[in-house]
Amino acid sequence: MIDLDPLTVTTIFAMALATYVTKAGGMWVLDRIEISERTEAGLEALPGGIIVAILAPRLVDGDPATWVAAGVVLVVAYKTENVLLSLIVGFVTVLVLRGQAFALV
Repeated sequence: MIDLDPLTVTTIFAMALATYVTKAGGMWVLDRIEISERTEAGLEALPGGIIVAILAPRLVDGDPATWVAAGVVLVVAYKTENVLLSLIVGFVTVLVLRGQAFALV
């Protein structure tokens, strides 16, 4: 049986509750106020901006395999409009270019 530390479990539940309250509260507020088209466009672009902010430093420090895989991800995402498929293809591309393709098997 797994021995769970009560502080760890409490922290995990508190973090889950904080995440839920933040999301639910934000949706509650947005349902009750009128937002401009500009604000709405900004909110719709936010997830993409967050992804770029997370991945950009990795690309700057990345090796050629990382850059090629990033290009492959962009092409697949553009052609298929399927984010999950493009990420999987990018992941496999990095593994193949680094000679670690058999790590999947």
